[in-house]
Amino acid sequence: MSKRTVFQGAAPLVTQDSNTSFAIVLMEHLVVPTFVLDADRKVLIWNHACERLTGVPAKDIIGTRDQWRAFYDAPRFCLADFVATGQWEEIEKQYTVFEDPEDPSVGVHAENWCLMPRLGHRLYLAVDAGPIYDDAGALIAVVQTLRDMTDKKHAEDTLQRLASKDFLTSLGNRHTFDEALRFEWRRAQRQQTPISLLMLDADHFKGFNDTYGHVQGDDCLRAIAAVIAENACRAGDLAARYGGEEFTLLLPITDTKGAEAVAERIRAQVQSLAIPHQENPPGCVTISVGCATLIPTADGNAEELVHLADTALYKAKHGGRNRVETN
Repeated sequence: MSKRTVFQGAAPLVTQDSNTSFAIVLMEHLVVPTFVLDADRKVLIWNHACERLTGVPAKDIIGTRDQWRAFYDAPRFCLADFVATGQWEEIEKQYTVFEDPEDPSVGVHAENWCLMPRLGHRLYLAVDAGPIYDDAGALIAVVQTLRDMTDKKHAEDTLQRLASKDFLTSLGNRHTFDEALRFEWRRAQRQQTPISLLMLDADHFKGFNDTYGHVQGDDCLRAIAAVIAENACRAGDLAARYGGEEFTLLLPITDTKGAEAVAERIRAQVQSLAIPHQENPPGCVTISVGCATLIPTADGNAEELVHLADTALYKAKHGGRNRVETN
């Protein structure tokens, strides 16, 4: 086969035979939005479908490292950039969903909301990026494909909100808590960071219901839930109703001192609501809080954290209530 230099836009690509050139032309006309980076992270191909998806013409991108401009309003790596540089550990920090592959050399998948500056609105994109190596094992290119999943994401989020919320308090439900705990536990295992859990229980709540009725009991639980929710300040924090009058607050990347401070703040704020409760010694609604913190070991499991927090809550309840205990 004859060899020639293939041009795309204004930048020369690679010298290849005519079969490869034909493959590049086919890629240009793929219905799947696709772009290709060379080993130096410069854009080699920006196909027509990618132009339509991003609003960015190939002539503005080819030969540059400005691929980020199609998706974000400030410089940052795209998935293909991470693959090209082998920075696998950084992908999780940038993408909402990241599937950690057993063998990164076959490619990676991630999902994220992108700003799409040229379009003027956000899109939720599913992204796949795969490296291409020569016979000697040297990287020669990275191919990234994109799928617009915005409508599907909106539908999933709506269903998720309905399925993940506790009907009474609007906090996360038990299933949501279990899922979040497993996710954050795995992340803490990988990063070797502390993860804390608060278990909170309304004191003498049966007596409250017996005295004031279930309608006021529901109002009381909603008031406590609102205080807990206010203290779930960060994106990874999760407040949930664990069952009955018991709540949880999951605090990733939080040490014992930080968790105790949050627990005491919630305890004091609930008491300051001054909800009358004649069956409770202080004369108002109070809560007991159990606090636990762990840095997960390689062979540990998330139930250890739940057990420790539950044991600490038991100590708080049997140590006089309206208090925080740490295990």
